[in-house]
This record gives sequence, structure tokens and C-alpha cells, in this order.
Amino acid sequence: MELDQHMPSWSRLMEARLTESPWLPGTLLGRLDEPTRRAFLALGVPRTAAASRVILEEGAEESHVVLLQDALTKVTVAMPDGRHALLDVRVSGDLIGEISALNGTPRSATVTTCRQSTVRIIHRNDFRAFLRGHPIAAMEIAGIVADRLRLANRRRVDFASYPVKVRLARVLWEIAAAYGHRERDGIVVDIQLTQSELATMCGAAEITLQKALRELRASEVISTGYRQVIVRDSPALRAYADVRE
Repeated sequence: MELDQHMPSWSRLMEARLTESPWLPGTLLGRLDEPTRRAFLALGVPRTAAASRVILEEGAEESHVVLLQDALTKVTVAMPDGRHALLDVRVSGDLIGEISALNGTPRSATVTTCRQSTVRIIHRNDFRAFLRGHPIAAMEIAGIVADRLRLANRRRVDFASYPVKVRLARVLWEIAAAYGHRERDGIVVDIQLTQSELATMCGAAEITLQKALRELRASEVISTGYRQVIVRDSPALRAYADVRE
């Protein structure tokens, strides 16, 4: 089984990273045309958040949205056993909190900064008024929500169809392609993910994930440091992940 046609390929994602635009194509700001983007960036109040700062908290009764202007964050949910499951990563150009703003429900997840970040806090009324005046932006947000649902569904299929090492390779491929940066040793992913968070993202026990990590390290596909992964051989990682361009 290969990744579905809606998943961007490694080469397309990495090519996008090298363009002049500071916004990745999958983010909201990356999808908007320039006039709409400027109008959206004029909304709200800018704030600076230190690393490891919670900017949205699961269960909170609040309805503003947060635009990540220069940020790297992780999205987690609490599990019954006290652990926190990593759902995804959000970066500069992404919008978070839109579900609560649109339907008035409590926050469904916690969003924490992975480095010092600049964000814009946008009141729910201003956000909804903007969408009424910019229907294309509303359609793009709907498209992003649909993409996230498709990815969540694909991961559920992965959990049922693939062993842990393949699931781990797919998660590392997705994160490295979208959020990694090139250095001399390879594609560096320094999002400060714990092994526990990575295990929950792969749907695996932590001890099983550690074994899969050791196998990828032994094959010199990746190397690891303190909350850091370096992809040293991207074609090999794609092969482990069963990804086809």
C-alpha cells in the first residue's frame, strides 16, 4: 500500500521549503493569495511565547483563534493513563483553535511551543467577520480541516496494516519532509519530541518504538540525539515507509 494521492511527496515538500515564500504550502498563509494573506495578518494582537509555553489548553472554554506567525508547536491530547499523545505539529503560517471558534466547543487538544514563537491572538468575532468577507479563506480553512481528517484516517489504516517500523518510518518521513531543515549531516528534525510522544503518534508501545528506532539507527537511515532526529538517508527512509513518489 502506498501513500494516497493527496499526500505531498518528499521532493515537492523539500522543493517548497527552498522557495522564497516563508509559508509552507500546506499552511493557511501558504494557501491564501497575497491580498487575503495581508488582510489576515492585520487581524488580532501579536504576542511572543517562550519555548514550552502552552498557548491552547485541552478542555479550556475559550473561542479565540491563534495564527502562528513565526512558530513551531506540537499538538497533544491527554490519555486515560496520564500520558500525552502527540497528534501533530503546527508551524509558521498555521491557524489553530478554529474548531472552537466556529462551533463554540471546548478546546480539543493542547498546543505547546517547541521554541520561542510569535503568534497573533484573534478574537472569535473578528475571525468570523473575516471569513464572511473572504469566502475563499473560509474554503481554504475547510480544505485544511478535510486534509487533517484524511491524514487521521490514513494513519488509522496504517496502524492496522503495517508493523511498527513502517509506521515509525512514515511518521518520521512526514515530519522531516514538512518541518525538517537541511544541514551537513542530513535532514534535521528538532521539534523536541519525546519517545513517548513519538510512540503514541505511531500507535505503539514505547519499548517497541525503541526497538524500531535502534533498527533504523543500525541501518544508518537516521541518527538520534536529545529530542532530535537526523534523517541521513532519505531514499532509504522512503523505502522503509513504503512511500512511492
